[in-house]
Amino acid sequence: MTIEAPSFTLLENARIFDGYNADCPEGMSVLVEGGTIREVSDRPIKTNGARRIDVAGKTLMPGLIDLHIHAYFSDLNAKLVDSRDAPYRTAHAILKLGHALDCGFTTVRDIGGGDYPLAAAIEDKLIRGPRFFYAGKVLSMTGGHVDYRTPNEMQHTHGYCSCGSMNWGGVVVDGVDECIKAAREELRRGAHCIKITASGGVMSPSDPMWMNQFRKDEIRAIVNECVERRTYVSAHCHPISAIRRSVDFGVRCIEHATLIDAETARFVADRGVYVVPTMSVIFVTMEVGETLGMTADSMDKLRTVVDAALQGLQHMRDAGVTLGFGTDLLGATYDQQCREFEFRRDVFTPLELLRQATSNGAKILMHEGRLGCVKADAFADLIVVDGDPLKDIGLLAADGRKLDLIMRDGELIKNRLG
Repeated sequence: MTIEAPSFTLLENARIFDGYNADCPEGMSVLVEGGTIREVSDRPIKTNGARRIDVAGKTLMPGLIDLHIHAYFSDLNAKLVDSRDAPYRTAHAILKLGHALDCGFTTVRDIGGGDYPLAAAIEDKLIRGPRFFYAGKVLSMTGGHVDYRTPNEMQHTHGYCSCGSMNWGGVVVDGVDECIKAAREELRRGAHCIKITASGGVMSPSDPMWMNQFRKDEIRAIVNECVERRTYVSAHCHPISAIRRSVDFGVRCIEHATLIDAETARFVADRGVYVVPTMSVIFVTMEVGETLGMTADSMDKLRTVVDAALQGLQHMRDAGVTLGFGTDLLGATYDQQCREFEFRRDVFTPLELLRQATSNGAKILMHEGRLGCVKADAFADLIVVDGDPLKDIGLLAADGRKLDLIMRDGELIKNRLG
């Protein structure tokens, strides 16, 4: 339940991690007006009528950002997700988004399936959830990663019609004209970016993971539509060939990059392209996938990326790739979201992980200076950690139990500080 608050809230005696720097000043004050941070000061801030909260020297930091979720993906079987229809998917989204918020994720990017109605429901406070960015339907070519028809299914009309394959989360398009029309349609519907499937994947039945998807002219056409809209394309990629050609063709952000090698990591870093790895979906699904009904074929595909995943993180760290924080958890596994910190900490320092989950995420969302930071004029999306996450990143892997305060857009979602 959201705690009502006056228009001004003053957070005092805070130790601040600002989203960037390891040096965390103590005894700080932060004044919030409505949904905006108005002032950050090392001196007491004088104000009348504000709710005053003593942070008691604990760590105040930006709310967390998960850049790779699928709110509607209610089962590991994608075709079952489609057949259960919108009410079931929405019920799942409500649980998933509420859990994310309670874990301190004040912003998420739904990178396939999220839509305007869900975003509007969150904005209008019909649903408890983080700040919500969405890519709309994923664009896939016929036989691509988001074409979930099995080989024995008859070909039929697909796309935006009611009979379309994977019509809740993806649209199948072939050729430049179809790609342009689909991109324009998703942007018309409020998509903040466009996602394409540029390689095969684990969950799809008819494409090997090593397969490159979409032609050069198709990808460039989609990229151009996004550039004209002042946004970007993000591409699902596992193998290095898909990563390289996506970057060459103008894609701004790579999802997964699971099989990346050292040379390709340097190539990505040199081009200034972002990557959002997703360790949780790999390791959690390996643990429970068979129990939750994942197909043998998908489990076999998953095994091919497990050994390479952490090595890929090391390659990208060594190359200096700017990484975001993403989880990609499907179905009932959504409650494992915070374990992403655990899976990554063998490779990254706590500071690097904190940046990935805050300021780096803001850069990828094109909201640097408004999200993922503690500074004047930024959004008032804040959490207070009971402890020092720069020493123990596990504090953020505790499903919100170590968070004494969660503020989203200036509203107190949780407050144990009095």
